[in-house]
Amino acid sequence: MRIHREGYRILIFLLLVLAAANILVYTFAPSGPLLFLLFSITIYLLAVWFFRAPSRATPLGENLVVSPADGKVVVIEETDENEYFNDRRLQVSIFMSPLNVHVNLFPIAGSVTYYKYHPGDYMVAWHPKASARNERSSVVIQGNANNAILVRQIAGVLARRIVCYANTGDHVQQGQELGFIKFGSRVDLFLPVGIKLKVKVGQKVSGTTTVIASFE
Repeated sequence: MRIHREGYRILIFLLLVLAAANILVYTFAPSGPLLFLLFSITIYLLAVWFFRAPSRATPLGENLVVSPADGKVVVIEETDENEYFNDRRLQVSIFMSPLNVHVNLFPIAGSVTYYKYHPGDYMVAWHPKASARNERSSVVIQGNANNAILVRQIAGVLARRIVCYANTGDHVQQGQELGFIKFGSRVDLFLPVGIKLKVKVGQKVSGTTTVIASFE
């Protein structure tokens, strides 16, 4: 397991802050340095755990849509997608808790035909209106088999920074890093209506290792 590059600066800064705090505690409160040291180690290990980026095997296949994130499926419904497709789509939403891996991955291979960042609110990520009102980024991938899907990264109450590596015109591979959302969030997939769904509401999914749907 490696540490994601989005965590490098934060982890170095946190290490320096905790080290300085421990020196101050040791200097001015000599009766409590051990307890504060244990507290500091716990905080730092939690931060390291948040920025983990484990290696995953991807079930490669042009007909498969793999999960773009770790988390739990909280929404499966038909909806009007009005940002890009302007038609009916099957929406699958995955909620990521602060304890989940927060790397986001491309669910299919293909070309990025659309990318847009939207500033917005910070409602709880599972709120029905979060997909349209929260800070978010939208990426459309045109699949190699002429199937297009939209992936939307959505900020939540704790998630205050969305990182997206996609650029219009990029050719991407299934399982390649799409981005990173810091501290709790949600990812929406907008799939063609009639696609063969492989998950259900309440199911836990893992990035690239869980098949969300199949085009065939």
